[in-house]
Amino acid sequence: MDKKYKIMLTTFSSVPFLMVLGNSMLIPEFPKLKAALDINQFQVGLFITLFSASAGISIPFLGYLSDRIGRKKIIIPSLFLYGLGGLIAGIASVILKENAYPVILGSRIIQGIGGAGTYPIVIALVGDIFTSNQRSEALGIIESANGLGKILSPILGAAIALISWYALFFSYAILAIPIIIAMWLLTEEPDDNTKEQTLKEYLNNIKEIFKARGIPLVFSLLGGMVVLFLLFGLLSYLSDILETKYNIEGLIKGLVIAIPIFFMSTVSYFTGVFLKKEEKYFRHVLSLGLIVNAIILSSLSFVDNLYLYMGLISILGLGSGLVLPTVNTLITSSSSSEQRGGISSLYGSVRFIGVALGPPTFSLLHRISQKAMFFGAAGIGLISSILIFLFLDEDKIMSVDEDNQEDASDTED
Repeated sequence: MDKKYKIMLTTFSSVPFLMVLGNSMLIPEFPKLKAALDINQFQVGLFITLFSASAGISIPFLGYLSDRIGRKKIIIPSLFLYGLGGLIAGIASVILKENAYPVILGSRIIQGIGGAGTYPIVIALVGDIFTSNQRSEALGIIESANGLGKILSPILGAAIALISWYALFFSYAILAIPIIIAMWLLTEEPDDNTKEQTLKEYLNNIKEIFKARGIPLVFSLLGGMVVLFLLFGLLSYLSDILETKYNIEGLIKGLVIAIPIFFMSTVSYFTGVFLKKEEKYFRHVLSLGLIVNAIILSSLSFVDNLYLYMGLISILGLGSGLVLPTVNTLITSSSSSEQRGGISSLYGSVRFIGVALGPPTFSLLHRISQKAMFFGAAGIGLISSILIFLFLDEDKIMSVDEDNQEDASDTED
């Protein structure tokens, strides 16, 4: 890989790093946001929900537009929107103070739309630029940046919040500026990188995939949505009790929240390596990951000791790390290269919906009781695991004889 492509790849890698901060950097500071804005746990969870829901809705449309007009013409304005949303939230927080909540909610919708046009489109652009031999390496580097962002974001959020709670929002705009400039000046895309595909054809491609892959594809999508629903719902709750119950704040709290994410990212890598050699175990690995999460969630309702609590949550990160790379490969292997953009966009939307539903659902269940929250979430994980084990046929999904697995990606969040 020559110098020009290394520079472009470095620039591309900064985009998923920034996008991951959208949710994960705020979660450790939920208690500060609640106190400053005089809101409850459900209301603060909407900061995650509205960002993720708007991203989930926007991804298919932006994916289609990127095919029509080019990737950079989507990525750069999307980065601008992402930063603008943060700037609006920051200014509103300074001027309106405790009355800024409605404006911040609106700004999170803007940020979510911007986030939808960043990482998923960068993945497509990397696939356009790099040849099959280089593509696997390039996507691996992009995925590493995504994982690094996940691990560092709680720590970075805690550090920035030491300045002020509203500094978190300004940081999105500050971090977006150099990435916008780099994307504009240091990257390029192939000249023939647009397709004269109508919206009807785009939707028909997705329809044809579901006709061919059917129920197994539905349950693959379900696995990705459920595991992120459980993870982000639990992280939202964890952020609250670390301060209220265990008196852990600041950087230490950010480090604690990063622990399960570190386990998830590490296990994701090794799961991908394992599945590359043992393709017949996709269904088993996916079901196992969800069963692990269900067992851990039900166990948490009986635990008070902080160290045991964090040990169990780390194992939940392990379970999530089994699920995500498995689903990534199943989804990207379910379609031909011409259809992959549509199904990948749909997968990205489903993942964001899982993230969006997690915090408010956990909050509502917790109003009933802690046991209702943990056992309810565990039940969702267990039922999903059983359905996936019974109905997911990896041979039916992975019947497209192309280099699809090289395009496996993780768009969360």
